[in-house]
Amino acid sequence: MNPKQVFLSVLIFGVAGLLLFMYLQVWIEEQHTGKTEKKIEQKAASVTREKIQEHIINQNLNFHMSEDPKGKKESLLGNSRSPTVLLTKTSHTQGEGEALSKTMGSLTTKLIEQPQGPKTLFKRSSKMNWPLDIHPLNKSLLRDNKWKQTEATQEKRRSLLQQFCRKYGGVSRLQSFHMVSRIYVEDKHKILYCEVPKAGCSNWKRILMVLNGLASSAYNISHDAVHYGKHLRTLDSFDLKGIYTRLNMYTKAVFVRDPMERLVSAFRDKFEHPNSYYHPVFGKAIIKKYRPNACEKELNNGSGVKFKEFIHYLLDSHRPVGMDIHWEKVSKLCYPCLINYDFVGKFETLEEDTNYFLQLIGAPKELKFPNFKDRHSSDERTNAQVVRQYLKDLTRTERQLIYDFYYLDYLMFNYTTPFL
Repeated sequence: MNPKQVFLSVLIFGVAGLLLFMYLQVWIEEQHTGKTEKKIEQKAASVTREKIQEHIINQNLNFHMSEDPKGKKESLLGNSRSPTVLLTKTSHTQGEGEALSKTMGSLTTKLIEQPQGPKTLFKRSSKMNWPLDIHPLNKSLLRDNKWKQTEATQEKRRSLLQQFCRKYGGVSRLQSFHMVSRIYVEDKHKILYCEVPKAGCSNWKRILMVLNGLASSAYNISHDAVHYGKHLRTLDSFDLKGIYTRLNMYTKAVFVRDPMERLVSAFRDKFEHPNSYYHPVFGKAIIKKYRPNACEKELNNGSGVKFKEFIHYLLDSHRPVGMDIHWEKVSKLCYPCLINYDFVGKFETLEEDTNYFLQLIGAPKELKFPNFKDRHSSDERTNAQVVRQYLKDLTRTERQLIYDFYYLDYLMFNYTTPFL
């Protein structure tokens, strides 16, 4: 090898070595930065969460008032448990985490997902700024005086949500069209309805179809027509001006449900009955990851998912498949602190709330909420007793983790936690 070739070889190896060194240096810096940022985010979320706890305790739950007609005060986090203990046990007690790891082995490190603090929901954007002030409900169209208790309950719900959002929401801005993709539009009566699955949404969409003139009766509309017919427009189908106008001028409604009941209802509907989508997509992935020694038949068809396996999937920060709207948090479906809802209905008083709302917006007198079970009508409705049967196979820590997952929904809509 002549000197020229030797020189070129040394030069090439030298350049290659320099590039490798630079790559390793950048990689090490990124790893260090990522770990630092993660620690900061976790610390910030913890501080925000502790701030909420401290505020709730210091204020003695002044605005978390019972919806009971007798006017008795009701604890937001349960009748006999301390809010502090409930909110901090899994986050700050090593013993519980160790016990859980003994129970579920290596799954535990993937199972525990830190809940988002309220501040993380309100990222800033330069597109639009929505006011947090709620508008007085127009009661001029009410046809009788039997709604006084319903009116009082509605005002308490709206007040609670707005006070929570004022305290923790900061500046609210619309981030993307995706944020309004679950909101259905009815232009004739100027209604915006945010769809929360497993909280009466099928029958509510039937109501919207009747109001739109697409059907004469809510009882004559099939399940497929409701969910697959594409008869109703969503707010994200309008341009930015159309979205802005409707958000500011229309009556905005959201209907919610106790998070545990909604979760169990979703599981029963999607995994305990034949389903051509949820079994092959979610069922197969859940069984494969969370069922040791699963047989080939179970892996192939994805049916027979157990509730405990479903919970492992829900709480896993590295889920094998993504989230689904049927068990997604209301705080992520409807963004209650970024969109100032005028009406907050609850599944627990669904028929009464809806019929009151229909009078407020001047719906036809004969239109009433169709209170029938959309599918699996022979099954018992999911209620507190049914939920307890499903939760009895979970550990207390697992139940606590489910609460942590949905804790924003519990706080925003004043649900207690009787299942812990």
